[in-house]
Amino acid sequence: MKDPLSMPANLVDAAFQEGRAEWLRALPGAVAFVEDTWSIRVAEPFQPGGQTAWVAPASGADDDLVVKIAWRHPEAAHEADGLRIWDGNGAVRLHAVEEIDGSTLALLLERCRPGTTLETLPEPDQDLIIAGLLPRLWRQPPADGSFRPLQSLCDLWAAQFDEKAGRTTHLDSGLARDGMALFRELPSSATHETLLCTDLHAGNVLAAKREPWLVIDPKPYRGDPTYDALQHMLNCESRLLADPRGLVRRMAGLLDFDPDRLRLWLFARCVQESQDWPMLARVARTVAPE
Repeated sequence: MKDPLSMPANLVDAAFQEGRAEWLRALPGAVAFVEDTWSIRVAEPFQPGGQTAWVAPASGADDDLVVKIAWRHPEAAHEADGLRIWDGNGAVRLHAVEEIDGSTLALLLERCRPGTTLETLPEPDQDLIIAGLLPRLWRQPPADGSFRPLQSLCDLWAAQFDEKAGRTTHLDSGLARDGMALFRELPSSATHETLLCTDLHAGNVLAAKREPWLVIDPKPYRGDPTYDALQHMLNCESRLLADPRGLVRRMAGLLDFDPDRLRLWLFARCVQESQDWPMLARVARTVAPE
C-alpha cells in the first residue's frame, strides 16, 4: 500500500481556513492522476509550502521537474498562459498543464536548482535582479484579450477596501478616499500596457542552473508596467518605512519609470493594503500627493 500523501503545513492551514477541506481530501487522487498522465514519480512536497498549492519535486524523462497542484483562485487564473508566452525567458518553463476538475489545476514545471530564493541577497542586490527580470516579462499582450486588465484587479481590491472601510481604518477618511480614487484611476491613464507578473518579489525568484535567477508563481494581468515594481517595494519593509521616496527614486531609476507616477502607485497601493497591513498607512502618509 502506498504511504499517505504528505501535506505541507501552510496548505493544510489555509485549506481549512478557506473551507477547502474537501479539496484537500481529493488531493491524493490528483497526485496519482498526474503521475499516471505525465509518466512521472512525485517525491515529498516542499515544506512548509504555500497556501494555495501542493508543490513537490518530480522525476521522469527529465529529473529536474516540479509538480504544482493548485486550487483555482482568481489572481492566479492565467499563470500557465503567462508561462507559455515567456517560454523560459526569465521565468520557469512550463512543460505541461492539466485541468483535473473545475477547482484544480496541475502544472508540470522546470525545477530550479539550488532553488534558494532571492531573499538570500541584500535588498540593494535584489533591486538589480528584479529590475533585470521585469522588462523581460513585459511582452505585448495577445490581441485576443485572454489576459484580464489590471483595471479589473484594482476595481476588485478597491471594492473590498470599501466594504471594510467602516470596520477597519488606519488613515483619515480624506486620505483613504484619495488613495482609492487613484487606485481606480491609475490603470486607465497608462500610456501603454504590457503583460504583467503583478506578484514579483524576492520570494518568487529562485536561483537556477539554466539562468542565475528565474521567476515562479506569476499572476499575469495586462496593464501599466509601473504597477509591477510595487510588490518588490512592499516587501522591502525596512527601506520602505525609513525612506519610501528614496526607494521610489531607486526603482524608478533602475526601471526607467516616471518617479512621480511610481510614487502615486505606491501611495494608492499602500492605502489599499493599509487595512490589513497597518504600517503601510504610515508610508501612505509619507508619499501622499502634496
